[in-house]
Amino acid sequence: MPRHARLPLWKDQSVEQKLDALRGQMLDLYRYQLSEAHASIIRMLEAHQPADDKEASDIAMIKRLIAANPDILSMSCEVGHITASTMIVDRASRRTLLHFHKRLGRWLQVGGHIEYETDIAAAALREAREETGLTDLEFYPAADAVPPVDIDVHTVPRRLKTPEHLHLDFRYLLLTRRPESLAPDAGESTLISWMSFDEALALVAEIDPPLKRLLRKGQALLRDLPSA
Repeated sequence: MPRHARLPLWKDQSVEQKLDALRGQMLDLYRYQLSEAHASIIRMLEAHQPADDKEASDIAMIKRLIAANPDILSMSCEVGHITASTMIVDRASRRTLLHFHKRLGRWLQVGGHIEYETDIAAAALREAREETGLTDLEFYPAADAVPPVDIDVHTVPRRLKTPEHLHLDFRYLLLTRRPESLAPDAGESTLISWMSFDEALALVAEIDPPLKRLLRKGQALLRDLPSA
């Protein structure tokens, strides 16, 4: 709902009052422009079946954060923002791809931020291509509206001028037939490796519980995948 002009008039307002009014107008625009995208994400969350209490709690948290923060798809949202990541699997060998995050000191799936996008799956695919150089990636299971395989909320620690914040991560499964084409960009992690699911799950201290959950989901989904 648009806001009516209020007293004191703009010329008489303090700097703090003007900044507050501008912030309110900006959030109103986010709310108006992204209402359909937010509704689509909510439907996606409601259709997702959580695997454990942590995932169920994270889904409920994301719903609350979307309602309270219409700029949740933007990196400028101070509390945190939606991100997109992927578990990439070689179709033939059923090995998965992980990279070692030097700052966090653990193995992770590839992924990154939403960049002025509203299609989270498309953002996940873009990030996967950019980080790996793999060009033949395809979603599994394939669908018109690709659902995430896993949903996780985690805290990103403060770094330089970036405050501590939340990543509301939507996680997808992608397949490749050309694992030998792996060519990470020079600006991306260079410690990146194909490994079996068992090898990945054996990295007990070097992967977090939500990634273990994602890997187990991937194993279960791929049981129905026809041989390459």
